[in-house]
Amino acid sequence: MSSIRDDLRSPVDATALNMAAFPTDSHPGVDSEDDARDEMEGMREQLFDLHEMMFAGEEQRVLLVLQGLDASGKNGTIKHVVGLLNPAGVSVASFTEPTGEEKQQHFLERVGSRVPDPGSLGVFDRSHYEDLLVPLATGSETHDVLDRRFQEVIDFERDLIDGGTVVVKCVLHISYDEQRRRFLRRLRRDDKRWKFAESDLDTRKLWDEYQAAYGEVVARTSRPGAPWYIVPSDHKWYRNWAIARILLETFRDMDLAYPQPALDVEALILRLQPPA
Repeated sequence: MSSIRDDLRSPVDATALNMAAFPTDSHPGVDSEDDARDEMEGMREQLFDLHEMMFAGEEQRVLLVLQGLDASGKNGTIKHVVGLLNPAGVSVASFTEPTGEEKQQHFLERVGSRVPDPGSLGVFDRSHYEDLLVPLATGSETHDVLDRRFQEVIDFERDLIDGGTVVVKCVLHISYDEQRRRFLRRLRRDDKRWKFAESDLDTRKLWDEYQAAYGEVVARTSRPGAPWYIVPSDHKWYRNWAIARILLETFRDMDLAYPQPALDVEALILRLQPPA
């Protein structure tokens, strides 16, 4: 099977990308929803076992960054993909608009305190990239400030990688029309309305600006050790399959194995024998 990471990996060291050139409704790597569902069943046990090896080893760690516009499926990915793993070895951090106190801190401080511990998969629902995307789209910061932030983000991720963290970054890429459909669904359903905020429509007015911001951010922060994967996300089933596959390929590359403590197993088994 071909690598889904090769199919979805963003070009490295570009200056800007045209996000419109990346389809939102394609499904490279799998032919149909039925095939994706069957493969997800097959991946479930493999993902669990490999993640359990990492958790047991307490050395390696993975940071999964999920970025996307409102209704792109960040929570759904956490539920349907990350939910396949042992929750004891997972940490999820959601980064909404910074509080007043957080705005007084360096923008990386709140994310730096939530990176995964050894043995864990850390998931960022939004991330430090909000501090690039929002000001780029709204024009709220100067070019000098943004250039400095770009370099600080690159340095931050390089430090994570040097410290043993595998960084996986995914853009959940949806279309303007699909976002509208999902917003309408949220508004019409009692059990989904809580996800909607009027400010989502203010952000939607800046669709083109955010597309340009994503194109610049993805291009300037894709690095060989920390690439972006642009995941077509109009089809929820494909989004889940693709990110599960990205995680599976990532775990496989890490040469994970259960640790083998220095125990005299036979002697310990004898000690557990019932008395004669």
